[in-house]
Amino acid sequence: MSDTVNTTLRRNALGVGAIVFLVLAAVAPLTGMVVVAALAIAFGNGGGAPFSFLAVAAILLLFAIGYGKMSSQLVNAGGFYAFVVKGLGRPAGLAAGYIATLGYNFFVVGTIGTSGFFMMVLIDFLFGFHMDWFVWGGLSMVVAYLMAVKGIDFSSKVLGVSLVLETSILVIFDVAVLFKHGYDFSAFSGDAITSGSLSIGLLLAGTGFLGFEATSLFSEEAKNPLKTIPRATYLAITIIGLLLAVTTWAVVSATGVEQAQQTSIDHLEGGDLVFSLGAEYLGEFMMKVMMVLLLVSLFAAMLAFHNSATRYLFSLGRARVLPQALSRTNAGGSPVLAGTLQAGFALLVAALFRLIDLDPILQVVPAMLGFGTLAIVVLQALAAASIVVHFRRTADRRIGSTLVAPLIGFIGLCFIVVMAVTHFDVVAGSTEKTITSLPWLLVLALVVGFAQALYLKSSRSDIYDGLNTDLERFDDHHATDPAAGR
Repeated sequence: MSDTVNTTLRRNALGVGAIVFLVLAAVAPLTGMVVVAALAIAFGNGGGAPFSFLAVAAILLLFAIGYGKMSSQLVNAGGFYAFVVKGLGRPAGLAAGYIATLGYNFFVVGTIGTSGFFMMVLIDFLFGFHMDWFVWGGLSMVVAYLMAVKGIDFSSKVLGVSLVLETSILVIFDVAVLFKHGYDFSAFSGDAITSGSLSIGLLLAGTGFLGFEATSLFSEEAKNPLKTIPRATYLAITIIGLLLAVTTWAVVSATGVEQAQQTSIDHLEGGDLVFSLGAEYLGEFMMKVMMVLLLVSLFAAMLAFHNSATRYLFSLGRARVLPQALSRTNAGGSPVLAGTLQAGFALLVAALFRLIDLDPILQVVPAMLGFGTLAIVVLQALAAASIVVHFRRTADRRIGSTLVAPLIGFIGLCFIVVMAVTHFDVVAGSTEKTITSLPWLLVLALVVGFAQALYLKSSRSDIYDGLNTDLERFDDHHATDPAAGR
């Protein structure tokens, strides 16, 4: 079959480990510590920030229980879009698809800014070679695109190496603090947990987990997906939670629990809280290694989010909601046209920011990642509601795993959404009206999704009916395929 008409993703390409690598690379633990944890300590609950990461992990694990049950019945590259179609219906599913597409595409733009800025600063510092942030970020995007075109299995191997390296440096730091200073258990006292703003602490900690939901996006490319996806999700959330919580505990112990918030605030402008502690506990050489690995971590996140955004475009194209050409794949099962559109969009937006001379780390990155964060948490909340509704509709008797756990997860995610909207200026790092108005794009996505659903139902019933058929086709495929492991 010609590449130009192939619309099939590569089957049986990813095992549990490969999917966990893809997901954790999107989370980018080292980037999470350098950026997210520092912000959670500074603007959140200070020395009690380790608790915030554990609390968010608990909320997401409760959600993941129902998510795992749903994943054992649904195999589709549309991820949470497919979940919402299944649980809340096609109009809500279309709205969720647009929210997901917006969120992930904004994230990729943000990674161009983040990667470009830190490459500009750190390569200049380490090697004395300077180039503009947009050039570095643009080159990174081109390389990520070429790797994605090569195939998802290739991406997972690259991301696996990156993940091992950046996780290793964090574990080495944690051990160094443990033996040289020890961990301060007062970080989990009531006074520490409620110091500063616990609500903002939980909100910012939640951004450290963004990307775990991508497990379902790779279900069509997974080996034995009905088992692989739930296992990968549980593993991803657990590893992210423990790594971020323990390393944040090491940071606040090293700075002093009571002094942690002010110390983090003092280092915000330079973004060097973790690097300064790395130099103190690991030495100058290892601190420079940490800087290099941050660049690797940032690129890994860009590649992972590019893959995720591409698969949403692919799924909406295959469902003929967006142009069907987006569902075309090459011989290796990579959705090339969707990937090209995604990379082109991200580069264009980043170029516009550069032309109007916005600061990458103070204006571009917070706005793009802030909105992406909000969009994906909203998507997670919609998926949690879909899980509850779907299993109640089917009269499932597993009350604990299909009602209680996902319902608690839904309530927790709704709390984070409310906090994100209420404090969007904190999340996006700006009080500019243009930036603080970005959440209205989610309302626009809802309106467009429901309006398009009404149009398709009345005028293009074949496409409207196909939204369900697309999901069920993959259910049937894996239910009858011996390799599905039923």
